[in-house]
Amino acid sequence: MITGATGALGSKTARTFAARGYSLALLDNDSNKLDSLARDLDLPGERLFTAVVDLRDGEAVHSAGEAVSAKFGGVHGLIHLVGGWLGGKTIPETSMDDFTSMFGQHVQTTFHLFRSFMPLLAKSGWGRVVTVSPSTVPDPLPKRGVYTAAKAAQENLMLTLAAELKESNVTANIIQVKAIDVDASRKGTGTTPDEIVAAMVYLFSEEASKVTGARLPLY
Repeated sequence: MITGATGALGSKTARTFAARGYSLALLDNDSNKLDSLARDLDLPGERLFTAVVDLRDGEAVHSAGEAVSAKFGGVHGLIHLVGGWLGGKTIPETSMDDFTSMFGQHVQTTFHLFRSFMPLLAKSGWGRVVTVSPSTVPDPLPKRGVYTAAKAAQENLMLTLAAELKESNVTANIIQVKAIDVDASRKGTGTTPDEIVAAMVYLFSEEASKVTGARLPLY
């Protein structure tokens, strides 16, 4: 399952894993972009599930989990790519709306996903969970406090998930980047979607079965 499936990174992830033979459950909040991605993938119906879901809505996420499980019989992978960036403000300049937005996008979505999909992953007997996070979490930069704090909380949820699933043959890892270089314009500082997806493919391999609870520095 891929959340934020229609973004630059999400769509690259979907195309890569589709080409490797995976069945896909794609979640996004934009129905038009989701329909367009589904057409581009051109997968047979039995290999594709799509749903427009607000991941901040716990009941909607639970319903999506039941639908995905009913279609595919289980879940073996969760790549969580939802969440935007907000910065340029000091802490006193940051509004409660900014705070609520960042924690909703990064923490609420992750919490709801893990509550609904962790039991499915545990039952699968083999699973992988991946998120992408900024390299600044352990050493915050100025004027992006609530964003960095929200990503730090998300990372802690991921590390907790790794600990709670370590006896279930399910790994959970964080890919850390300085920036996602969508158009290859940040030479030497950004990480391209191709590089990030290549790391995901490795994490989904048997060779990575002992890698869990890790922050992988891809920068």
